[in-house]
Amino acid sequence: MISLHTHPLRRSLNDEAHARPPVAIPSPARLTTLTLFFDDAELEQRAAMQDLASRLGLPQPEPGQVHYTGVAGDLTVRWALHTEFARYSFVLSGDFVEPFERTPLDRLPGDWLGRLPGELMVATHAVLLPADQEAPAAEIAQRWFGGHDLIGAEIGDGNGVAYTDLRLHPDPRLAEGFSRFVLIDRDMGPSQSGRMVQRLFEMETYRLLALLALPEAKRQMRELDRLGTLLRRVTLRMAQQQGHDASMLDELTDLSAQGEQLIAQSQYRFAAARAYYQLVGRRIDELRERRLSGLQPFHEFMERRLGPAMETCATAVRRQERLMTRLQRSTALLRTRVEVVHEEQNRALLASMDRRAALQLRLQETVEGLSVGVLTYYAVGLLGYLFKAGKAAGLHLNVELLTGLAIPLVALTVWLGMRRVKRGLQH
Repeated sequence: MISLHTHPLRRSLNDEAHARPPVAIPSPARLTTLTLFFDDAELEQRAAMQDLASRLGLPQPEPGQVHYTGVAGDLTVRWALHTEFARYSFVLSGDFVEPFERTPLDRLPGDWLGRLPGELMVATHAVLLPADQEAPAAEIAQRWFGGHDLIGAEIGDGNGVAYTDLRLHPDPRLAEGFSRFVLIDRDMGPSQSGRMVQRLFEMETYRLLALLALPEAKRQMRELDRLGTLLRRVTLRMAQQQGHDASMLDELTDLSAQGEQLIAQSQYRFAAARAYYQLVGRRIDELRERRLSGLQPFHEFMERRLGPAMETCATAVRRQERLMTRLQRSTALLRTRVEVVHEEQNRALLASMDRRAALQLRLQETVEGLSVGVLTYYAVGLLGYLFKAGKAAGLHLNVELLTGLAIPLVALTVWLGMRRVKRGLQH
């Protein structure tokens, strides 16, 4: 056996190719899927699946497992855990009379269904019929869709047919009702039928999850209109030079903070909507549909109904970006104007300081002249006392004459000394 250092994620990455595999579904069969949207409730979702497995006598899911399949008699249970939603799929094989009156949910504990954590986002019943039960689209619409216009196409390169009206139909188990799908197995076989059912269920799930961003986009449009109006008022005052610059700068800063808050509130939802919309398109492509006469195929319906909603979300994102760009430009312009005003004020302040410095210099020179006189006066007075002391000691000195002659010498000495000290301080 070769001994190599294996990357710790090697097995999990390899097994990702087999994550959430479809279940083979022979016709006829009834199916139900429930998608529960949750916010930070992963442990509760796992506990619910473990509880159901225990009640149905199925093996327990492994710790950390994100998809599970169990078979209890003619009932197949599938569970898949995603980032923000959990999906349950129930398949009941065998003949039936009315597929939407007796469904796989009848095999589940009622109290367990009533305590499922999260918010129900998708609830769909489906029926898979063999080829000998195929009927015209108009008959299927009258029988199971209340006569509504159908959306449908041949799928799997013509090996099957799928119909739906994407409406919520009454159901005693749920007040708001279930959506419905009818599939005809012309020549798909169990494996392809399972893949097609899974793609249809995922298409419906991702469609509604993508539409979660639409109410937020509409709310954001109103908020962006309000912020845009406030920004136009501020920029108009800037152009007309009305109002205090500092006050307008505070207003722009507040508008920027509100804009950033809008982006923070919607960034994840809009990004998720784009991803879900792309997944809807991929699942429709994987159906390999062909048009049925008189019916809208899935791709056309989604482009006409879901596409505009996603474009609304994309428009909200672009408006956010444009608004923040305008705010940045306006703030930069106003900051530049404030800085120019501050520069002019600083220049005037420096000129005033230069004038004061020159005045102080003249005052200092005046004080220096007075200081020379004062120091000379005191120095000459001291010399006078010295001359008097010498005369008293018997020296023949003319005190008045010597004192008078000392004045210019002392003054010159004091002046030279002060200049020397001043030069020393300047260096």
